[in-house]
Amino acid sequence: MRSVAANSRTAAIVAVALALLALSCASAVGAQAGSGGLSGAPEVPPPEASSGEASISALVSERAIAPASAPTVVKQVIAAANRIRSTPYVWGGGHARWWDRGYDCSGSVSYALHGGRLLEAPLVSGSFMTWGEPGPGAWITIYANRRHVYAVIAGLRWDTGGDAPGTTGPRWHAEPPYPKGFVVRHPVGY
Repeated sequence: MRSVAANSRTAAIVAVALALLALSCASAVGAQAGSGGLSGAPEVPPPEASSGEASISALVSERAIAPASAPTVVKQVIAAANRIRSTPYVWGGGHARWWDRGYDCSGSVSYALHGGRLLEAPLVSGSFMTWGEPGPGAWITIYANRRHVYAVIAGLRWDTGGDAPGTTGPRWHAEPPYPKGFVVRHPVGY
């Protein structure tokens, strides 16, 4: 039993070290700054919080690790996205049911937002153009047009595009967003 506990501690230390290394590499990505939302919405400190702790997700083994300073809802969105991060791209995937064999762009963004209880039913790409509030969010920003949607969540891009040839489906990306031609929205308060 003692060796299992030691292995668990060692694994935790390695995971933290890898997360910190990934954070230092990802810091160039930057964070989306923006409004805290409308009155009545939760007040959420932006990722640039001055507490000194890291506020951009780390990317470790293709999995996003939420920053400790992230609100619970943001951590839930990241956890949901991680659950489907290696599923294949399937056009229309994630629209008839939450758990599907694969996801398209809007299905994967919908699934992640649903994980944080920010969305009750899946939306198609064009519907995200009017969803939430205009402009970038403090923690979550949605980029949408009629043909594609992706999100930046705590500094990492959640997208079905931009992968190596032969890789499809929703994945985390450290590369920054490509906002030209997209409407920028965010969930109220985040």
